[in-house]
Amino acid sequence: MSKSKNTSQQSSWTNSQAYTLIVICLLAGIAGGWFLRGSQPSAVAATTQAANSAGGGSNAGTGGPPSPEQMKRMADTQAVPLLEQLKSDPTNADLLARIGNIYYDTQQYATAIDYYRRSLNLQPANASVRTDFATAIWYTGDADTAIAEFNKALSDEPNKSNTLFNLGVVKWQGKMDINGAVAAWQKLLDTNPNYENKAKVLEMIAEAKKHSGITSATPAKVPQ
Repeated sequence: MSKSKNTSQQSSWTNSQAYTLIVICLLAGIAGGWFLRGSQPSAVAATTQAANSAGGGSNAGTGGPPSPEQMKRMADTQAVPLLEQLKSDPTNADLLARIGNIYYDTQQYATAIDYYRRSLNLQPANASVRTDFATAIWYTGDADTAIAEFNKALSDEPNKSNTLFNLGVVKWQGKMDINGAVAAWQKLLDTNPNYENKAKVLEMIAEAKKHSGITSATPAKVPQ
């Protein structure tokens, strides 16, 4: 690609589009680690968190967190006894969800989605599992389907705090729907007055409102 063509493309990249991209990148950093589990984390989650915090696992020598391959091996090892149980009890929705949790906690989202879906086929009204299902879908990059699944969870438990929290994050980060995000978080606070993460929600509401003039209608185009 010629230098003149690059210059032309860059000049068409407006300031507002550039700002939108910057905000989206910031949101990925701010909100990416803030999703809340609908159900209890699996045992492997604590191990993974400790490894990430200490630069542990077999990557400890490099000072980095476990690699994706190491995370997958960790999940597969943790899942072995549950998978053995599943052979004799294949319609156990709780067991399927627990396996999904292991793969969710090790960032193997496609595998987690498969087990969550199988669990939900058996217990479709389980809002906790559906919240984790929706969040895993979001991590694969599908904001619209994630939002639809959060809304299904809320149809069964309208005031479920973690669902409302995550719904707000995806509306904000995935769709730049500031009003929708704030509405979800405000409902969370209104219906859960003793919510333990209230300070975090208020912080996110304030941060989101700073970007209320930005929409996803004109996404930024990265220069080629």
